[in-house]
Amino acid sequence: MEIQPPLMLRWLFPGTLWRGEARRKYVHLTFDDGPIPKVTPAVLDILNNYGVKATFFCVADNVRKYPEVFDMLKQNGMGIGNHSYSHIKAFSNSKSDYFADVQKARELIPGDLFRPPYGQLFPWYVKKLRREFRKIIMWDVLSRDYCADLTDEDVFNNVLNFVRPGSIIVFHDSLKAWPRLETALPRVLKHLSDEGYSFELL
Repeated sequence: MEIQPPLMLRWLFPGTLWRGEARRKYVHLTFDDGPIPKVTPAVLDILNNYGVKATFFCVADNVRKYPEVFDMLKQNGMGIGNHSYSHIKAFSNSKSDYFADVQKARELIPGDLFRPPYGQLFPWYVKKLRREFRKIIMWDVLSRDYCADLTDEDVFNNVLNFVRPGSIIVFHDSLKAWPRLETALPRVLKHLSDEGYSFELL
């Protein structure tokens, strides 16, 4: 998957948010696929060390299994978004199964933000999702922290080379991502702070 999605892809999905305002020097940090006890609290520690707030797109089955970790996100003032119940793939499931999964997640995850798992979405799903959620959040910088063949330096550079004012940056509070995220995340936070970026919730 490309670090920065092509413009054509954004045009196919009107009603989705790929980037914030370009006129101000700020970014939206986001984390997908948690919360889990072995990673999410450590991510929170890093964010808190830098005084940064981020938005976590949670898998509701993880919320069910680890409610105390989910509560930590809220207690620390982080933003919360729906990332489906089972991390369902739109491209390999029926429309009815997809929306049933998303709706099931709403029972555990409050709020009006949604990000489709894997970024998979059909254009004709957007209208229905917009009736359920205030914003459908995509991204314009994918760190690819989940890629085992990348180093933490690669992940850092993926962000460094593509970030711009208003960027929505994707990380993952997952076991797969943590070996790279543990080192790359504090470096990203320091670099962006030194460059004069602020961090805002979605």
